[in-house]
Order: sequence, then C-alpha cells, then structure tokens
Amino acid sequence: MGEAIFDPAYWRHLGRLAPADRGRGCAWFVGDGSRDWVLRHYRRGGFAAKLAADRYVWTGEARVRAFAEWRLLDSLWRRGLPVAQPIAARFRRDRLFYRCDLLTRRVPQARPLSALLGGAAAPDPPWGAIGAAVAALHHAGVDHADLNAHNVLIDARGKICFIDFDRGRLRAHGRWTMRNLRRLHRSVIKLGAAGSGADLGSAWNVLMNAYRAAAGEMPPPAA
Repeated sequence: MGEAIFDPAYWRHLGRLAPADRGRGCAWFVGDGSRDWVLRHYRRGGFAAKLAADRYVWTGEARVRAFAEWRLLDSLWRRGLPVAQPIAARFRRDRLFYRCDLLTRRVPQARPLSALLGGAAAPDPPWGAIGAAVAALHHAGVDHADLNAHNVLIDARGKICFIDFDRGRLRAHGRWTMRNLRRLHRSVIKLGAAGSGADLGSAWNVLMNAYRAAAGEMPPPAA
C-alpha cells in the first residue's frame, strides 16, 4: 500500500471510503475489511483557512502537526487512556510549506456526543461516564485544545473515547483544566439548544459531579 493509504482516491477506488464528520478537518472512514481506520487530512479553521486551507509553515519534521498528534496519542493509548489508537502519519513538503495526514483506528459502533444532542429520539448521553473520562485525561496532564461535543465519542456500551488532539499537549495541572470544561460546556449548550430540549443544566451537573469525584486526587489548579 505505501502512502496510498493516505489518499482518499485509493480508498474510493476500492469502495472503502465514507465521510466522517470531524469538525474543520477532512476525515473519512477507510479500511479493507480487516482494518477499520479514520483518515484525517489537516485543515485550518477560521480566517487562516482563507489564506492557506491545508498548508502549514515548515519548521522542521519534529514540529509537523500530524507527527506531534501521533506521538501524543501513542503515549496516551499505551497508558490506557480513553483515546483512539494512532496508526500512521505523514507529511508532504512543498518548499516553505507542508500538508499532513493522520490515520487512527476507528472506534467500533461509536457516535459523537454531538449526535446524541440532536433530537428527542437520540439516547441520553452517559454524562457521568463523560465526566469521569475527562477527569482521567486531566489527571494525566492532558490538555485537549479543542474539547467539544464533536470530539467525544460514545460506543454501544457507553464507553468514552476522545479524538482530535491536534495542538493537544501534556502539561502541569493548572487552570487550563477549567478552560477545557468551559469549552465542552459551551459546545453542549450550543448543540443541545436545537435538540431535544433535555434539561442540560441537570445533565451538566451530573457530568461535573462525576468529574469532581474522579479528580479528587488532583492538586488544585495553579494560578
């Protein structure tokens, strides 16, 4: 296969390409029957996307965004944290710029939290499990740069998995943990506003109570 595994056209030719909703990036479900993966092509968001949709300034191989995310995911997955297993990453350099891609293992029978906020027919999300899973990340010092309802996956058994760790990092415990939670809260409220009309205030309290219970041994946030 070689680098063909990073090419959507290769998988389309095999009839093994299906779109996956992953925020601003381009992502697809791919695989050959024995392997089920998610292929993500890195793209910029916001105003920067108008200038260079999928190009990043070259500052050395060590700073390639797909490689940085692969290294972080590999470390977290080996520690048993709730993240998708990384498979492979690549970059393509073009003088002063580069483009990059990442393959991760697809979480079987998983739906994003955002999909469960979209209507009355959707099952009630396992708020307590989500809170405990976020606490596990924070206890390990994992700062998820874009913790929102699209990046929280829930499988058929109610198990939680986090995805899209672009710009994520390991750091000492601090106020960033509350920033992560506020970002997730804004996302839940925004997406839930057009959904089933469930009591998201009570649901968030369940999440936070589980978070605090699981995070009991963490030091207080540094100033």
